[in-house]
Amino acid sequence: MTAYTGRIATTVRGRTVGSRIAASLLYPLGLPTLLLVLWGLVATRTTSLFFPDPLTIAEAFRDTWIGPAFVEDVLPSLARLGLGVAGSIVLGIAAGTVIGLTRWLRELLEPVLEFLRAIPPPVLIPVVMLLLGITDTMKVVVIVSGAIWPILLNTIEGVRGTDSVMTETAESFQVTWWERLWFLVLPAASPRIMAGVRQALSVALILMVISEMFASSSGLGYRIAYFQRNYLIAEMWSGILLLGLVGIFLAVAFGLVERRVLRWYHGIREVNRA
Repeated sequence: MTAYTGRIATTVRGRTVGSRIAASLLYPLGLPTLLLVLWGLVATRTTSLFFPDPLTIAEAFRDTWIGPAFVEDVLPSLARLGLGVAGSIVLGIAAGTVIGLTRWLRELLEPVLEFLRAIPPPVLIPVVMLLLGITDTMKVVVIVSGAIWPILLNTIEGVRGTDSVMTETAESFQVTWWERLWFLVLPAASPRIMAGVRQALSVALILMVISEMFASSSGLGYRIAYFQRNYLIAEMWSGILLLGLVGIFLAVAFGLVERRVLRWYHGIREVNRA
């Protein structure tokens, strides 16, 4: 009887695990697969040259990006994107922490920050080109000029929202300023900071493409614009597909880092839900 019950429990457990795995694959892959099928059906019923079918785009993707173009265009773009995101994170967290901790500085800079944030970063590209020339540094600066704002503003709000009771307790125990910053302020602000980084990644990807469309000779943005100007429609769509894949990779990588950095935060949320 015990062995029979154990077999039933093992079978039920196996089905439960299998159903979970199937569900985990169905949710992220189901809708994209359905959209590709619909795209293929619509593409077979239209004669428009600007709407190729998925197989044509896949062939163009293979012929275009798997080869020298990956080294000449994709890797430089990813390098600029990485430098821009890294610079935005460092500058945004550093400046946001100082501004968030200093009330008079926050009140002094708030109008200026709101003014600068309202300026669309693509508008600054001609100005940055005049100051820095048509260089990789110019493209990185353009990325930083737009991606820094979500991180900066979220860091300021996160630092401001540090629990006052915990701050007063740390002061009463004569905890040093650096210890309060490292073990209290930054951990308390980290959920807001990570939310800002998530927003900054999408902004940085957009600005990477836009900056490469201006007087550039390499990069994803340059190559997509080149395909568009020369009516290489399938190749243009393959570049857009590659950008989407880069965005997915960034989202997955950020999710892994976020779960690692904020595991204490997610643990508290799970306890509160229970």
